[in-house]
Amino acid sequence: MKTRFIIVYAVFFMLMSSVICGIVLSADHESRIPQHTTEINRLLVLLADDWDTVSSGTGAKKKYDADFDYAIIDIEGDLLYTTRHGISETISAATSHYDIIRDIEKDGEIVGRLIVYNPYESIKQEDDRNTAYMIGGMSLLMLIISLGYFIYLKKRVVEPFGKLKGFAGKIAAGDLETPLEMDRGNIFGAFTESFDIMREELKASRLREEAAVKSRKEMIAELSHDIKTPVASIKAMVDFLELTTEDEGKKETLASINSKADRIDKLVSNLFHATLEELEQLEVNADELPSRELTDIICESDHLKKVVKADIKDCVIVADRLRLEQIVGNIISNSYKYADTDITVVSRFEGESFIVEFSDKGGGVSETEIELVTEKFRRGTNAEGKEGSGIGLYISKYLMERMGGELTCRNNGEGFTAELRFVLA
Repeated sequence: MKTRFIIVYAVFFMLMSSVICGIVLSADHESRIPQHTTEINRLLVLLADDWDTVSSGTGAKKKYDADFDYAIIDIEGDLLYTTRHGISETISAATSHYDIIRDIEKDGEIVGRLIVYNPYESIKQEDDRNTAYMIGGMSLLMLIISLGYFIYLKKRVVEPFGKLKGFAGKIAAGDLETPLEMDRGNIFGAFTESFDIMREELKASRLREEAAVKSRKEMIAELSHDIKTPVASIKAMVDFLELTTEDEGKKETLASINSKADRIDKLVSNLFHATLEELEQLEVNADELPSRELTDIICESDHLKKVVKADIKDCVIVADRLRLEQIVGNIISNSYKYADTDITVVSRFEGESFIVEFSDKGGGVSETEIELVTEKFRRGTNAEGKEGSGIGLYISKYLMERMGGELTCRNNGEGFTAELRFVLA
C-alpha cells in the first residue's frame, strides 16, 4: 500500500509540474497586447489635419479620445499632450518600455510623434503572478499531501511499530500477562494477532515449566520425608540388634549397616535442604478425615515406641493425611532427638476446634526461644551437638496453616509440648 501511494504521488507531481511548465511556455504575451492599428492610423490622420491646434496644446484631450493611452510630442521632443501620467513621454522611455512610436506627418514633413502605451509590462507581471500562484498552489498541495501522508504513516506505521517494540520489551522483561491491543487497520495488523498468540504460548509454556518444577520439588520433598522415616526405623532396629547380639561378626555388620543408614540420612537431609526455599509450593489437599486416622499415624511414626499414651477422641477433622504424617513424624522425631523421654498424646475439643497435644519430659527450651523454634533454620540451645537443620517445626506449622489449622509450642513444666489445632468438619 505504501509503494502504491508513493507511485501515485510521484505521477501526480510530475503531471502537475508538466501542466505548469506547459502553461508558462505556451504563454503568448504579444498576442494579448492590443494592437489598435486602425484606431492609431485614424488618430494620426486627425492629428496631422489639426496639428496647428494640437501643437498649441489645446483641444486634444476631448477631440482625440481613444481606447488606448498615448502621448504626443513635437519634433523637438517636447510633450504636447498625454492621456494619463505614468506612461512614456520621451522617445528613449518609449523605446525601453516597448511602446509604439509613430511619426506624425503633415504635408510630407514629420512634425511630431505619437507614443502609444504598450501594456506589455503589466501583462507580463500579471502572467508572472499567475505562474507564481500556480507554483505556490502546487507547492501547498504537495505540502498538504506530504503532511497527510506523514500523519498516515505515523498513525498506521510508526505508532503501531512503537507498540510492537514496547510489547516486545515487556515480553523480554517477562511480562506475559499484558495482551497486545489488536488493530487490523494498521500495516502491522496481521502481525499483532500473531504476536499475542506468541505471548499466550510463552505464558502457557512458562506455566507448564513452573508446574513441572513445582511437581519435581514436591516429589523431592515427599521422597525425602518418605525415605527418612524408614531409614530411622532401620537405624532403630539395628540399634536394638546391636544391643541384643553377642556375636562380634554380626556386631560389625550391624555397625556397618548403621553407618550406611546414617550416610543415607545425611544425603536425604541435604537433598531436602536443597529444596527448602521452594517448600511453600507443597500441595495440600485438605479433606474430611476421621480422627482415628490420627491414631494410626501416631503408631506408624512411633518406631521407638516412646508414645505411652495416645488419647484421641472420635471426631472428623479437616486435614490432608499425607501432610499429617509429615507433621506427626517431625514432632515425634524431634522428641526422640532432643528429649528422649516418654511421649503422651492427649486431645480435647475447644469450640469449633479439635486440639491434639504431644508432650515429653525433656526439660523443654528457653522461654526466650519458645517463639522462635517454629521459624526457618531456628533451633534452641538444647539442640547443640545434635544433628538437625531447624526446619521440621517450620514445615509442620506451614502445613497446619495450609489445612486451616495451627501449630503452637510451649513448655509444660517438665518438658516440651507441641499443640495441633484442627478445624472440625
